[in-house]
Amino acid sequence: MAVCVGSRAVSSPGGEGGGGGTSTPLDALEVLASQEVELAPGLRHVELYTMRGLLTLLWHEPPEGTAPAGAALVLCGGAMGGLLGPSGGLFHRLGVEWARRGVAVLRVSYRKPNDLDACCVDVAAAVQLAVGGSGAERVVVMGHSFGGAVAVRVGVGLHQFVVGVVTFATQSAGCELAAGLQGAPLLLFHGDRDEILPLDCSEMVRMLAGSGELVRLPGDGHLLAKSGDIIWERLEEWLPAVLDRPSGGGVSPDVAEPPVAGEV
Repeated sequence: MAVCVGSRAVSSPGGEGGGGGTSTPLDALEVLASQEVELAPGLRHVELYTMRGLLTLLWHEPPEGTAPAGAALVLCGGAMGGLLGPSGGLFHRLGVEWARRGVAVLRVSYRKPNDLDACCVDVAAAVQLAVGGSGAERVVVMGHSFGGAVAVRVGVGLHQFVVGVVTFATQSAGCELAAGLQGAPLLLFHGDRDEILPLDCSEMVRMLAGSGELVRLPGDGHLLAKSGDIIWERLEEWLPAVLDRPSGGGVSPDVAEPPVAGEV
């Protein structure tokens, strides 16, 4: 199967559904067709049609003449979906600012929000597209709320490409596999006045992972609306060092294993 993205095609072996004995996230999606438009210079809206729903990506690419950094950010929302992220559109700001620095940024709108297995495949497919379509060798995955569990699981399943995970007001359900991050950098943000998921959720995820940094945000709720500047400043310190880390490497994006097997 090949998914066309602009003038490029990201392929995976074995035909549709991974019948050749290997299975990738794009195989699991079983993409029927795709289309895209350029919304603005360096920002593409990509749609991947599947029998189980429409996967939408906002794809920020480095401006012409900017040296690619060989890295990407993949960002996902909560149980209701969404593309903006917490803190008044943090994901859009990350896309604009980090693309200027040569880092591709893919924002994911799930096919079936709140379906953990399906959402993991969606985000893993975005990682595969970042590797195969933007040449990324190192990827950081970020998720808000429910999306924190998605980010953790994709970080475990695609550890050969994912060099770090960031969560915002994450749930702990679905993060039972966090030890599989194997010490990869984990950064967790959580408000101590979260009205949906208590701070204990992030503390539990850090405990399950066996490592990680938890940034407590005083007086903030689930959308982290009061802490945008604090979050941005910490990411500005954390991301450059993590994106410079070598990945597990050695595996083509065509044979990257999806983090969730079976029906999506």
